[in-house]
Amino acid sequence: MTFKPFLWVLLALLIYNCKEHETYLYKIEGKEISITDSLQSDSKINDFIKPYRNHVTKDLDSVLAYAVDTYSKSDGDFNTAIGNFMADAVYEQANPIFKARTGHDIDLVLLNHGGIRSIISKGNITTRTAFELMPFENSLVVVALKGIQIDSLIMYLSKRKKAHPISKLNLVIDKDYHIVSATIKNKKVDAGKTYYVATNDYLYNGGDNMTFFKPNDSLYNLDYKIRNVLIDYFKKVDTISPVIDDRFIQIK
Repeated sequence: MTFKPFLWVLLALLIYNCKEHETYLYKIEGKEISITDSLQSDSKINDFIKPYRNHVTKDLDSVLAYAVDTYSKSDGDFNTAIGNFMADAVYEQANPIFKARTGHDIDLVLLNHGGIRSIISKGNITTRTAFELMPFENSLVVVALKGIQIDSLIMYLSKRKKAHPISKLNLVIDKDYHIVSATIKNKKVDAGKTYYVATNDYLYNGGDNMTFFKPNDSLYNLDYKIRNVLIDYFKKVDTISPVIDDRFIQIK
C-alpha cells in the first residue's frame, strides 16, 4: 500500500502542527495558605454542609455504653486496663467469626500500645469515643504461626518494655526481662503446634518491628475494622470496667 502525494502533504502538516503546539512543564511553584480564624466562611457552603454535619455529629455523639472509670494506656507497665479491654474485645468479637469460617478458635490476640490513641473517660461512651480511641483504618487479620514463631513473639514482648495489648497469652518475666513462664490459654507453648493469632494488618506487615508474622502458614482477613470491633462491643456490653491484671507481669 502506498500514500498518494496529497496524503504525504497532510501528514507533514499534522506533524508540524503538533510540534508548533508542544508545551513543556519546566517549573512548579507553590505557596502556603494558612487556615486561620481570619479566613471568612462561605455562608452558601456552610448552609449546604450543615445537615450533613448535624447528621454526623448526632451519630458520633450517640451513647453506646458507660465506663465506670477513666482508662489510659499509661496506667500500667506491662498491661493496662484499656489495653486489656481492647484485646479482650477483639477476641470476643472476632473469635465467633473466625470459628464459623475456619472451624478453629483464635489462640491469642496481640495489638500495639501505640495504636491506642486516646483515653476512655469515665461516663458515657459514644461512637466518637471509638473513633478517638482508634482513628486508623486498621482491620483484623488472623495469622497461623508455628510454636517457634510464637517464641519469637514472646521474646519481642519481653524485651520491648511496653504494655502491648494481649489476650489469652500470659507472660511472667524476671527483673532482667528474662521469660519465667509463658502460656496460651493456660497451656505451655508447643513448638510443633499451629497457633492462630489475631492482630491488625499494620502489625502483620511489620509495624512496630513485629517481623515474626512472616513467613506464616496462612493468613485470614476478617474484613473487620478494629474501630468497628470496639463499637460493636460497646453496644453489646453496655458497661465496661476493665482492670490491670496478671496477664503480663514482672517479678523482682
